[in-house]
Amino acid sequence: MTVAITLSALAMTLIVGVRYLIASGAFAWATKRRHPQLYTGLDKQIAMEIRWSLASAAIYGIPAGIVAWGWQNRGWTQIYDAAGAYPLWYLPVSVLLYLFAHDTWFYWTHRWMHTPRLFKVAHAVHHASRPPTAWAAMSFHPWEALTGAVVIPALVFMIPIHAGALGVVLSVMTVMGVTNHMGWEVFPRALVNGPLGNWLITATHHQRHHAEYRGNYGLYFRFWDRLCGTDKGLGSFGGGVAAGGGSGERRRIG
Repeated sequence: MTVAITLSALAMTLIVGVRYLIASGAFAWATKRRHPQLYTGLDKQIAMEIRWSLASAAIYGIPAGIVAWGWQNRGWTQIYDAAGAYPLWYLPVSVLLYLFAHDTWFYWTHRWMHTPRLFKVAHAVHHASRPPTAWAAMSFHPWEALTGAVVIPALVFMIPIHAGALGVVLSVMTVMGVTNHMGWEVFPRALVNGPLGNWLITATHHQRHHAEYRGNYGLYFRFWDRLCGTDKGLGSFGGGVAAGGGSGERRRIG
């Protein structure tokens, strides 16, 4: 059993690491195509981001691998794969429940990480990316990576979710983690500045957090920032970097 669990943890670490390299690499490539000079001179920083991120992949992968083994071999979790186990309407509801729960955990731990002592010990690693790039999504000190690694493995013991819906949650987590750090806005201007943008976090919102270090602590939603008075609004990108990348238009925000 120990060998099987170890192999599962190693396999999941490899999956998380490869997923990071593919997702961040794809968006870094898109950045190079859209804004060729944006990451110029950041080679050493990017190398640092990749090193920290691959270390984080192991910290995320080990508990995920243990839980995956327990699900498949012991039925430990609330993950199900039978389509009829729950009503179809529960599929999107479960995704939203997971995203909201994850966002809640992230908001409060992230805000906690900004207290002076914890910032210096752990969170300063993430903010050493100035400016953050598409490679910075998992660039965490091990202590911070640990706070993020336990969330989804904990939730699968508490909230039922279809295996496919869990895949959607992990995909959203990956894409938002990368795109929020790209240094430009990949989503259309109509979304960012429209009603959805008032509640969803994109790079334009998270950029302000990295610029000012205070406020805008959320991951997916602006709910907790708005409720707690820490929403600082949309940020700005220097050098005329585009917002609303999907619209094909370039403009300065702010």
